[in-house]
Amino acid sequence: MASIAMFCNISILDQNWYYRLPSILASSFTIAFLLHYLIRRFGRHHGRDPPSPPGLPIIGHLHLIGASFPKSFQALACRYGPLIRVRLGSEAYLVASSSAVAEEILKTNDACFLSKFETGPTHFNIYRGTGFITGPHGDYWRFMRKLCVTRLFGGAQFDRFNSIREQELAKLVKSLMKWSEEGRACDLNVELETLANNVVCKMVMRRRFLLSDLRCKEMRRMVSEIMDIAGKFGVNGLFGVLSKVDLFGYGRKLQEALWRYDDVMEEIMKDYEENSFGSSRTSGVEGEKDVMDILLETYRDENAQVKLTRKQIKHFIIELLMASIDTSAATLQWAMAELINRPNIFKKLREEIDSITGVNRLVKESDVENLPYLRALVKESLRLHTAAPMIPRECNQDCKINGFKVKSKTRVLINAYAIMRDPDMWEDPDKFMPERFLHGDDDDDFRFLPFGGGRRGCIGYTHVYMIMHTTMAALVQCFDWKVKDGEHVDIGVALGFTGAMTHPLLCYPTARFHPF
Repeated sequence: MASIAMFCNISILDQNWYYRLPSILASSFTIAFLLHYLIRRFGRHHGRDPPSPPGLPIIGHLHLIGASFPKSFQALACRYGPLIRVRLGSEAYLVASSSAVAEEILKTNDACFLSKFETGPTHFNIYRGTGFITGPHGDYWRFMRKLCVTRLFGGAQFDRFNSIREQELAKLVKSLMKWSEEGRACDLNVELETLANNVVCKMVMRRRFLLSDLRCKEMRRMVSEIMDIAGKFGVNGLFGVLSKVDLFGYGRKLQEALWRYDDVMEEIMKDYEENSFGSSRTSGVEGEKDVMDILLETYRDENAQVKLTRKQIKHFIIELLMASIDTSAATLQWAMAELINRPNIFKKLREEIDSITGVNRLVKESDVENLPYLRALVKESLRLHTAAPMIPRECNQDCKINGFKVKSKTRVLINAYAIMRDPDMWEDPDKFMPERFLHGDDDDDFRFLPFGGGRRGCIGYTHVYMIMHTTMAALVQCFDWKVKDGEHVDIGVALGFTGAMTHPLLCYPTARFHPF
């Protein structure tokens, strides 16, 4: 009886709420609108605020944002100026859309913007607060940046990874040769993802993955699952408290996936400590060490400036995998799409490669410096199709940008997409013209930001450049390409912040040169 009475009470309560819902929603919108107006009218700090488009209560400016965030922000900048304030749900951002404003943020006031902010479902992230790539500026970030530049990826260590890059490129060419022999179309993006995944996994944990591509695939599947689940939180993350509510169980699934990854990484680290790490330390052979070796050596160093934790190491590894694999594959996919759609540029690049390598060997990393058109083509592809069209920063102290006052803790998005397609800075900005990069180096030019800028710029840009140069050269040198079900690649950009391609790149490779 008690249970029946309880059920009746709940049913009546539900009905009352149902009939009262429209008036509750109307009241909420009215109160939110009044609060928003009062804050804007009386709550401004001293100094000029950046302009802001008219917004709506609760959703802010979401109604002005289309399928592509970078394009939408570019359109708003054309109307309201190169530095604007937008509110997406409960989160407010400053959006910078010109090279001059980007230079103020990334160079003139670089010290004020050395922090980044975490996006997505951070409340369900078991590694929350231990990030390097997405972490705040501080002792840990400075220590890890120095370690990356001096030992993990820079100098001699970068050269030691040359053999991994060459081996994986050879595997890619052999795989495509098999598709060619069978006369079947391949998904080039899958092939490029495999290349990028294997290279990064073997650079980071060579002792674990060198002899097993299957293990690399398993690691990739695990990381993809985590990224997939995190992406499914969707729009609820934009509305304050809703970001902490696990509406559809994705928070639980994300934590479970992260704990599975954590268990695998703990197993790998223990294996290194019991076997590989000890032998590399006693032998003193620096060339035998991979990234995990060096991280564990630093972890055990009692005199290290910052004492690493196991949690930080695990988070650092997954950040590397997430940041490297998809971006490298996506940039290569875009470059190949542009080349396939432009036979004259394809032919010009092939002629340059043949003039250096002849018809007897596969292109090498050492050839890149003698291939200026290849380097220009890669830059032009990165300009039009950067893998990071929105560069995040967080202000860590009050400053002025473009004459406007910016307060500490303000989140900033630099619209690299808009800057690298600015008609005031680039001739025919939407046209694919590698020649524009043949007459000067724009790496330090704030018109060209495929890897961010300032001290928080991408530490792995030399790796991405080398992978792109040699892979593009090999694909042009060894194969002719035909698009499945059409003459041209359908170039479309996926939804959201990223610059990923909408459709898979399905092509028939026809062998032209057999290097093996």
